[in-house]
Amino acid sequence: MDIRLWVALDVSGRQAADNILEAIWPHRDVKIGMELFYSLGPGYVAALAAQGYRIFLDLKCHDIPRTVARAVGAVSGLGAEMLTVHAAGGYDMLNQARQAASTMAIIAVTALTSLDDQSLRDVGISGTVGELVGASARVAQRAGVAGLVCAAGEVARLKREWPGARLVVPGIRLPGDDVGDQRRISTPAEAVRLGATDLVIGRAVVQASNPKAELKRVVAALSHP
Repeated sequence: MDIRLWVALDVSGRQAADNILEAIWPHRDVKIGMELFYSLGPGYVAALAAQGYRIFLDLKCHDIPRTVARAVGAVSGLGAEMLTVHAAGGYDMLNQARQAASTMAIIAVTALTSLDDQSLRDVGISGTVGELVGASARVAQRAGVAGLVCAAGEVARLKREWPGARLVVPGIRLPGDDVGDQRRISTPAEAVRLGATDLVIGRAVVQASNPKAELKRVVAALSHP
């Protein structure tokens, strides 16, 4: 599979989103997360899909199985290619989400890249992030979803354990970039070398003074890992 590079439209307004789309043209793989979805609604997603954009809908659904299934069904006709749900919702939730997804690929979030072992201990989870990721991957595979969101450092192990999984790596930064609130980040070259199938890059491009030039730097890094 060719590496897919998703530019995260992590902004809240239509004008800001449209400015980014114009700046990165003709790149058409974009991620729409909660901020933009909650601001502009499903109509914006459908409009972009109708214009030929390939959309990764990053809503991280997490609720009781019936509620998540109905939510997935509600967005399944918007034209998005992928949708995220939290693996922590368990087998039944993941399975029902998959069944409601129509042609969308359901991607299970293992552990947010902003978390580390101390973050888990803070909420009463005694295991490590690695253990949580492994358990999440096993339940997601059993539920039959398309793949996982994970940090680059977890990709090699997950690829061995689930060779056919789509492995989506957020927290992508070029050397020298600000890490922001991410704890488990990676360069494009490292993520590709480890076996990622999809990369998500947000603020490094979106907040750049020249988003197109920054995106070209990332593409160049992918071309010469």
